[in-house]
Order: sequence, then C-alpha cells, then structure tokens
Amino acid sequence: MSTIRLPEILQKAKAQILEEWVKQQMSGAGARADLIKDGELRKQSEEFLNNFQRSAQSGETENIQLPAWAPTLELIADLTRQRERMGFSPSETALFIFSLKEPLLAQVRAELKKDPEAAIEESMGISALLDKLGLYTTEIYQASREEVIRRQQEELLELSTPVVKMWDGIVALPLIGTLDSARTSVVMESLLQRIVETGSEIAIIDITGVPTVDTLVAQHLLKTVAAARLMGADCIISGIRPQIAQTMVHLAIDLSAVTTKATMAEALKTALARTGHRVVKDVVLKA
Repeated sequence: MSTIRLPEILQKAKAQILEEWVKQQMSGAGARADLIKDGELRKQSEEFLNNFQRSAQSGETENIQLPAWAPTLELIADLTRQRERMGFSPSETALFIFSLKEPLLAQVRAELKKDPEAAIEESMGISALLDKLGLYTTEIYQASREEVIRRQQEELLELSTPVVKMWDGIVALPLIGTLDSARTSVVMESLLQRIVETGSEIAIIDITGVPTVDTLVAQHLLKTVAAARLMGADCIISGIRPQIAQTMVHLAIDLSAVTTKATMAEALKTALARTGHRVVKDVVLKA
C-alpha cells in the first residue's frame, strides 16, 4: 500500500506528531510510569521517530527487511530488549509502536482533507507499516525471553552437576533428576574438567537421585564412563537401588565393565582401597 506522502508529512509536522505521541503514551492504557521516567520515554520516542523518518525517506515502506529499515529495526530490537529487562509485557512493548498510529494518522487526515481517497490510501499504508514494526517487537521480545530461559537452563544444569573432591585422587559426581542428552554433555564436561584440575584417578558417579534408569540413561552413563577413562580416570557408579538393578536386568543393560556399588559410602571405600588407602575405625579404650 502506498505511503507516498509519509516522508513529507514527517518532515513538516514531526515535532507536533512527537508531542501528541508522547502525551498519548503517558496517559494511555499501557502507560507504565513505574517502569520508565517521562524524560526517558520522550528520548526513546524522539530517537525512534528520527530513525523512522530516515527509513521512510527511502520510499520503501512495504518491506521492512530492506536495508533502509535496518537502523530502525536495530533500534526497535534494542528498545524491546531493554523494556523486557525493565519488566514491560509483550503487549506493553508493542504499544510503543502501535500508539504512534493515532497522532500520525490524525496528521495525515489534516494534510489530505481535500483528497479523501489519498488520505485513506496513505492511512492504510502507514497503518500496515506500523503493524509490521509493532509485530517485530513481539518477535524480538520472544527471542529475548527464549535466550533468558536457555541461559537459565544452562546455569541450572551446571548447578545441578557439582563435581566434589572426596579425597586426593578421588572425585564424586552426585546426579539428581533425569539424565538426558543435553545434561549428559554438561555432566561429562564438568567431570572431565574436574578430573584434569585435581589429577584424580577415580571418579564416583552417584545416581541415588536419578528417579529411573532406562536404556537411554544407561547409554549416557556409559558415555561418561568412557570419556573419563580416556582422561585416565576409572569410574565407579554408586546408588544402584534394588528397583534400578531389576530394571537394568530386565532391559539387558550391560554394566559388567563398570564397578557398581549400592551406596556412595561403599563406592568411596572401594575408591580409597584402589588408591592405597585403608579406613581404620578409631577405638577408644576405656580405663
């Protein structure tokens, strides 16, 4: 749709449009004075309107993916991410763009009042353009939220896979929760890094907190054991409960090449013995 008169209208009445737009944002339904100050809102609005004007001057208003709109889209992306961090909702963020319609279309009607058909065509073109820019904010907002969620998931995975030094030459990795492909990668990286840092010869992988062990989980465990062996460390898997043992037998999961123990205490005792240590109970003789 044509927006032939948009650059001319912006050039002629930009100051008036800006004032009306800022006033509407401050008093509209999506106003969030608790999140953004009036001065900052005015500054953002003026910056956007300047970029919007420069992009519109190219005459390419139907496709916002063209190079002329790159600076405007970049500014929208920055403002959207900033508002997402400040606590604005997706709809409140999009309203920043959509609220420009009313003051801009009012100016179009005033400028083209003698040519109703041209006013309608220009208004439809401007409305379509602002719709595209407004929807772009939702795309950026969603991508930003997904990035935050992904980063939080990675941080949770790292926090849920602590590798603890139990003794000289012995580290332990207590696992809690489901062991999937993504988590296996984090587990393996954390364990191998810790083996290198401590020069450990034995790694205890405790699965007491793993609710179920199926074929896929067993494969993930065996991959971790194989990687540790390549780094020169032997692995002991502890936390083999009766139910898990029965499941492994039923699924024909072969862990014969790996030392398994029922508890972490038994695994640590075995690890100490392998490293040349002996646990002695201290007996206090009574007089």
